[in-house]
Amino acid sequence: MKGNQKNRFERPAKWASALLAGVLLSHCEKPTAPVLPPPLVQVKEVSQSKVERSTTFIGKLDSPQNVEVRARVESFLDKILFEEGSEVKAGDLLFELDKKPYEEKLAAAKGALAQAQAGLSKSKIDVPRLKALVAQNAAPQRELDAALSNEEADAANVASAEAKVKSAELDLGYCEVRAPLSGRIGAKAVSVGSLVGKGEPTLLATISQVDPIWFYCSISEVDYLNAERLASEVGRKLGDLPAHLILADGSQHPDAGKWVFVDRVVDITTATIRIRAEFPNSSRALRPGMFARVKVSLPSDEERILVPERALVELQGKSFVWVVSADGKASQRPVEVAATRYGANVIVLKGLEVGERIVVEGLQKLREGAPVQAMTAEGMAAAAAAKAAQAPEAKEETKKGKE
Repeated sequence: MKGNQKNRFERPAKWASALLAGVLLSHCEKPTAPVLPPPLVQVKEVSQSKVERSTTFIGKLDSPQNVEVRARVESFLDKILFEEGSEVKAGDLLFELDKKPYEEKLAAAKGALAQAQAGLSKSKIDVPRLKALVAQNAAPQRELDAALSNEEADAANVASAEAKVKSAELDLGYCEVRAPLSGRIGAKAVSVGSLVGKGEPTLLATISQVDPIWFYCSISEVDYLNAERLASEVGRKLGDLPAHLILADGSQHPDAGKWVFVDRVVDITTATIRIRAEFPNSSRALRPGMFARVKVSLPSDEERILVPERALVELQGKSFVWVVSADGKASQRPVEVAATRYGANVIVLKGLEVGERIVVEGLQKLREGAPVQAMTAEGMAAAAAAKAAQAPEAKEETKKGKE
């Protein structure tokens, strides 16, 4: 009897404890996390297009001839007859030096020549006369021998005097400094009144030929081999490939150039080889010292698969892309790409088919086999424009609701 009463009192207590534990457990359970939508990524449909094979070299422009104009005689500078930075033609008078000392030397040389010629004239008269006298035994042979010797000496004096006249004329001519070639002249290196040519030829100015103009660069062995390979693909030599000059501001020089020089040896200290291209410069806009690039390119009729370089994922020396299937799931796929880049794109040799969709933006959101919201760049732009257009209407409706 006592045992039954005890059980009767224990059962309600156990039920109450179980009920209380159930209530507590229900309050302690965490709320279920909301299901996130698939990530939005930008995709691009794989297609084929014609690829222009090209390579670019970086270098600078230089003149085929940079000629220093120097004073060749010692004198004071009297006149400067050109405008700095202007175009000059071969033979144009550029500088005039003080001529007076050289005019005096020329006059003295001419006087000495006249005197020598007079002595030679006398000798030429004496010799025939003495020959006749010696033949008649009217004069000794020694007088004829002396006359012949004097005639030879007088002839030598005339030759020497003539040489001095020519030297004086040459020095006087050097007082007029003329342009040795046509081109653009730089700044003057001296001023009027300066003493030039003392001890060594003084630099007066520099003239650079600018039409045509040369492009010089030193390229690596790899770039040189790529260029040779590019030429061999079409059965040509590097020198036969058209060269297009791209200036520092990104503009392209209107006239195509040609390769005129490839050095015979690779510089072992830099592993580069020096090459040169020549370009017409009729506008004279190109100047020596400008930095520029030369693009060597050949169009191709062969169509290749091009993908944006940003779509590539590099892992352990291999390349991958993310492909979105027809059911909207992303998967990573290995691809083989060409070594040459074409702007922001690369050629895919293996691993992709035309019509497939690859992810180009949002790669960090992807997981293997996970679903994604795939939109093209055009689709994303249209959605953003529609959302922007709806924003003012939504604000207006909210404002009316509050009122």
